Amino acid sequence: MKIKEGFILRKICGEYVVVGEGLAQVNFNKMLSLNASAAYLWEQFQGKEFTVEDMTAALMERYEVEKERAYQDAAALAGKWVEEGVVEA
Repeated sequence: MKIKEGFILRKICGEYVVVGEGLAQVNFNKMLSLNASAAYLWEQFQGKEFTVEDMTAALMERYEVEKERAYQDAAALAGKWVEEGVVEA
């Protein structure tokens, strides 16, 4: 997977949001809100190829969480990002 070009993580009024910038994102007419752990993952993998396993490892490194829970959360988040069109599978 890879985060698509033109999507930028911003912190607005204390909230993390992903916004589309530039002509490539003409059809992206909303902001995608992220919690702190999702924003952390976005920052870790911006501009890089990554897998759900990479996301799992990053969550386990940053937070005290069991591997199974980290994997479930990473897989759900990756699926949401793909569904929203901000990540290429």
